[in-house]
Amino acid sequence: MNEDNRKYLWSCIQKAGDYLEGQLPSHPNHPKGRNPYAHVAICIKNKFNISYKDIEDDLLEEVLDYIEYLKNNPQ
Repeated sequence: MNEDNRKYLWSCIQKAGDYLEGQLPSHPNHPKGRNPYAHVAICIKNKFNISYKDIEDDLLEEVLDYIEYLKNNPQ
């Protein structure tokens, strides 16, 4: 992914994390609460099998759609 798209994607991840703050269900492995920023980044990594930094530019829209899905479906 080129630098501009990477920065834009990271800002979208941060905005999604801000949005999900306090919305993720509790989990016994996270007694102090879940980190919504890490949640979004890990979900992206799990879905695309690669870090958000390494995703190809042509998948940017698909990743952005997935971030919207995560915002609408906190899990």
